[in-house]
Amino acid sequence: MRAVVQRVYDAEVRVDGDVTGHIDRGILVYLGVHCNDTDKDLEYIADKIVNLRIFSDDAGKMNLSLLDVKGDILLVSQFTLYGDARRGRRPSYGDAAGGDKGRDFYDKLISLLRGSGIHVETGCFGADMKVRYTNDGPVTILLDSFKNF
Repeated sequence: MRAVVQRVYDAEVRVDGDVTGHIDRGILVYLGVHCNDTDKDLEYIADKIVNLRIFSDDAGKMNLSLLDVKGDILLVSQFTLYGDARRGRRPSYGDAAGGDKGRDFYDKLISLLRGSGIHVETGCFGADMKVRYTNDGPVTILLDSFKNF
């Protein structure tokens, strides 16, 4: 499982012109599900997202988590995180989970994050989405449950 985590001042996602999710201070998370992901990968990513210390404390040091600052999450599914562009010019998405598994893991992650007491807004799984955000920092962190990076 892969996630791109961006610290934001605000973020929103639209589908067909309608806002499906909006947050103020918090993190925007793009989520990609791998075809071989298990619940262990899901739990790893959820724990990392909730506990990453990427918010500044009073001394200006990134020392606080999303829980500490009572921030929100905007979670957006993005199978293209498993795009492999090493050969040719058109990425291959063979490692991305199929729609049913992807949706299942996306929904499970939403439940895990909400179960941590965090307010979670979402996009629409599988839809053509327009995402707008104001990156804070900028701070962008890459997570991979297979620990490839």
